[in-house]
Amino acid sequence: MSDDDILTLLLGGIDDGRFVSGDRLLPERRLAEAMGISRARLRRTLDRLTEEGRLFRHQGQGTFISPPPALEVAGHEALARQVTPQNVMEVRIEVEPALAALAAERASRAELESLKRLMQATLGVEDMAAYEAADEVFHYRIAELAHNPLFLSIYQSVRAVRRHARWTDARRHTHSLRRITLLGRQHEALTVAIAGRDAAEAAHLMEDHLITVSNAMLRNRGARSVICD
Repeated sequence: MSDDDILTLLLGGIDDGRFVSGDRLLPERRLAEAMGISRARLRRTLDRLTEEGRLFRHQGQGTFISPPPALEVAGHEALARQVTPQNVMEVRIEVEPALAALAAERASRAELESLKRLMQATLGVEDMAAYEAADEVFHYRIAELAHNPLFLSIYQSVRAVRRHARWTDARRHTHSLRRITLLGRQHEALTVAIAGRDAAEAAHLMEDHLITVSNAMLRNRGARSVICD
């Protein structure tokens, strides 16, 4: 069986659910046995799909077909009861521009290609749920491409708090089709900056993008007031 055959078999099993349990792949040993290949050959294919941003690995959690669930760390649920949308956006505006800058400096050529593909998935969508799913993967991929485990852990903590916060569902109603189109264009410009290795511009564009999101969520029309309020 060629490497391309293994890739086709694996993707087919993911699509029809044979090789998936919930949102993660079967353990490597079971998956290799089911495919009739060695674990070494399986890992090469998993490495390829991970580098392309089509799978996501997390130490101790497994391999996922979407970004792994936000880590359950003691205190997140209690913290989420105290955190406001503005608190979250303040942290995101500090953290994610730095992640974008590091991604511009550190991502490999193949990883940049995967980011472009994930960005494309955020363009031209008319369904809010579809946009949120694509947006989640796009931002998570940038956090991965910073290649800083501590920064990724901080980003995961923000995701965990958002997951538990009571106001989380409210953000689904803040984006009109017109705004989704704008956010997609911002993703496109951000991806160009990251792929062009322009760290400063990537950080600037990420900040502007998050301010757009924040203004929509908080109904705050002052361009930078979320930072200083």
